[in-house]
Amino acid sequence: MTKIIIDGKEIDVPGDLAIIQALELVGVEIPRFCFHERLSVAGNCRMCLIEVVGAPKPAASCAMCVRDLRPGRDGEPPEIRTNSAQVKKAREGVMEFLLVNHPLDCPICDQGGECDLQDQAMAFGVDASRYHENKRAVEDKYIGPLVKTIMTRCIHCTRCVRFTTEVAGVEELGAIGRGEDMEITTYLEKAMGSELQGNIIDLCPVGALTSKPYAFSARPWELRKTETIDVMDAVGSSIRVDARGNEVMRVMPRNHDDVNEEWISDKTRFIWDGLRTQRLDRPYIRVDGRLQPASWAEAFAAIAAKIKLVSPSRIGAIVGDLAATEEVFALKALMDAIGSQNLDCRQDGTALDPKFGRASYLFNPTIAGIEDADGIMIIGANPRLEAPVLNARIRKRWLRGGLRVGLIGEKVDLTYDYHHVGGSPGDLTRFTDHGPIGMKRPIWLVGQGAVARPDGGAILSMVAQATVSTGSLSEDWNGFAVLHTAASRVGALDLGAVPGQGGLGALQMARAGGVDVLFLLGADEIDVEPGAFVIYQGSHGDAGAHRADVILPGAAYTEKSGTYVKQIARRAVFPPGDAREDWAILRALSEVLGKKLPFDDLAGLRTAMTETVPHLGRSDVIEPAKISDIEALAKHGGEVSAETFAPVISDFYLTNPVARASKTMAECSALATGVLAEAAE
Repeated sequence: MTKIIIDGKEIDVPGDLAIIQALELVGVEIPRFCFHERLSVAGNCRMCLIEVVGAPKPAASCAMCVRDLRPGRDGEPPEIRTNSAQVKKAREGVMEFLLVNHPLDCPICDQGGECDLQDQAMAFGVDASRYHENKRAVEDKYIGPLVKTIMTRCIHCTRCVRFTTEVAGVEELGAIGRGEDMEITTYLEKAMGSELQGNIIDLCPVGALTSKPYAFSARPWELRKTETIDVMDAVGSSIRVDARGNEVMRVMPRNHDDVNEEWISDKTRFIWDGLRTQRLDRPYIRVDGRLQPASWAEAFAAIAAKIKLVSPSRIGAIVGDLAATEEVFALKALMDAIGSQNLDCRQDGTALDPKFGRASYLFNPTIAGIEDADGIMIIGANPRLEAPVLNARIRKRWLRGGLRVGLIGEKVDLTYDYHHVGGSPGDLTRFTDHGPIGMKRPIWLVGQGAVARPDGGAILSMVAQATVSTGSLSEDWNGFAVLHTAASRVGALDLGAVPGQGGLGALQMARAGGVDVLFLLGADEIDVEPGAFVIYQGSHGDAGAHRADVILPGAAYTEKSGTYVKQIARRAVFPPGDAREDWAILRALSEVLGKKLPFDDLAGLRTAMTETVPHLGRSDVIEPAKISDIEALAKHGGEVSAETFAPVISDFYLTNPVARASKTMAECSALATGVLAEAAE
């Protein structure tokens, strides 16, 4: 700790902090435009000027560390003044210069109400300017379909440049020109290729970079804000859903250092227009080959009539990727009441199974634990497309140095350097009886591209063998990590939503003749062959609804309260039309089937669920799994094929029904496909 004097008060602060951070620790507000906690220091806006007693001029508090301060002449602690006349004059001068060329078009700017320049001009500026020259104008730049640019407003803080280069790892945004001619651009004015580019909207302290899909839609004070959880991937990023009336207007990130820090992927941020289109808002029954609108009573009666004619062993259910644990629990309880063992949450056919223990399907080192790792071996995964925020965390650790990254699978651009070991299980074999590798905290990250194949169980065992043999397990470190692509998967596996004794898996049920009645709980990523009577419960008219004989309209993830990976998602708006929350539909259906479930509200359901799986009731608490599970899995063994690992996501923007209903995501997909096609040529 270092002793300094701040505005006459003597305080101890860590010496490695920037002065601006030390001042924040003691509650002193310092204005800034270019400084950001998670980006490198630029020191180019000069708004954070302070007075260091004894210095010849004001100092930028973001660019100087506490340890750089010199003691006084007689050895007294360094003294800083943040509210002196010199500081006030300096800040007013900086603000006056910033506003010389700013267009001051606040009434038509989407940043209005959330603009740092507005707020700081009010708090630290003056009410008049001495400059009356013509303002400069800058041509707007095209950087893609997601970010709208009005570059005349740009104050050259370079936050966007530093983010894309340092965090996103895409060096496509930079500055050209000097002085008054300086401009932020993508150089060739092509669309950016990052899956995280939307975060520059939040970083921009003025209205130069705003959301293109959200443009001129609403003002922040009109919106009702709900803190919830993202389900576009399995990371569980903390988000805020802003709605006006019963319509979602935008999605914003929330800070959560252990998960997504303050970043979210573009799919998370811009998916909201897909919540409005292709919605299922009333039940349907297929009559003479065509789906006809029906009432809830008629839909339930049709299901009950069919189920009465079928043996329980010929009834099956498949859980989709966006289902919350509450509806998975309700579906499992209903299938148990019917007497069927045909239930599966793995519509991609992955070999993950709770019989191997929780450690066999968890990201055991945790996302925050990536920053403590000294080695990562990625097997059958592309984190950049499967979990962009997690990939950014790996890049952050790589930039710090001392991290060795290897990849077994398809060679792709991950935004950081790695050693490509190979592409097949044979390349993994060399590590299964390897000795200790001299690393303290290595991670073996296995993706669904490795385990969602016929020999997935054997490959999972091979990864466990490699984890054990290389010394990646210890009392305080479990280096075995599974990267999921489905938000519902871990919770559903915790609930045991897999086939029981003699039950059929998802791929078996989907085959012709697999079952006679098949219930799809938002399962759209599996092809159901002709023959079965299909009941689809979901929010969008996607593949599952097209195949269905009866459609039960459910709620989208923003329209229901639910649990995902032990994080609570909260309802932001209500479902449209006759659509209902999924657990409520299952509860009502159970009564019509004569198998009434033992709960009448969400609280009762959660009580029953936590009695069955207690740790699901402890939200935001990481439950460490047993290392012995990995050691047992390593002994499981099995035969593997020589087939190379194939990616599970070919199009980042169209991975679920909500995304496929989004016009914005369709535009991004078309652009990305074109970019990839150009690269291939």
